[in-house]
Amino acid sequence: MIDLKKYGMYIAFILAFGLMMAYAVEWVRNGIAGILDLALGPLSDTFGLPFFVVILFLSALTGLYSSLIQKYTIDYEKMQDVQAKMKDFQMKYREAQLAEDEKAIKKLEVKRDAMMKDQLEMSQQQFKPMAYIILVTVPIFFWLLQSLHEIENGTVLTIQSAIVFPFKGIIALNDLALWIIPAWILWYMVCSLTVSQVIRKALNIGGI
Repeated sequence: MIDLKKYGMYIAFILAFGLMMAYAVEWVRNGIAGILDLALGPLSDTFGLPFFVVILFLSALTGLYSSLIQKYTIDYEKMQDVQAKMKDFQMKYREAQLAEDEKAIKKLEVKRDAMMKDQLEMSQQQFKPMAYIILVTVPIFFWLLQSLHEIENGTVLTIQSAIVFPFKGIIALNDLALWIIPAWILWYMVCSLTVSQVIRKALNIGGI
């Protein structure tokens, strides 16, 4: 039997990578989007929410589950402790170099391997939540892409396809809002990052 605690992260990364590759397979992408539409479709079809509000809701949801996944997969106390020790080590090592204290330098170099090992462990731990977040987020993007394609082709009310951006005015969600970034992706990113900051502050989650 596979030890999920030990290999769960690797399995999640394989599944996440496979899910991203599924974007190139139209029937898989549309199939996933169709399943998700059973839950998300009523947001605009039944409740009549403008699509930019639907994106706001989904981006807020992304911010919520991303923050919760990070909270329960990363040991922030240990990470902060390792960062503090590394900062103290670097300061002492620099002082020893400036003082040309060979004895202190050699003593600190013995400790450096253990410090680097702890730092590597923390770096690896920071990658852990990425796979789980991707597994949840990619299907949402599949659904958004399919829904926006339907909007663009007129199968959904066109009034839902617009959004107001500063210095841009009213533009279609599929139009470019910043360089090569479509308006809907920019709106999703802004909302998700904003909500994430509020949630992370409330949950006392440190930065990655």
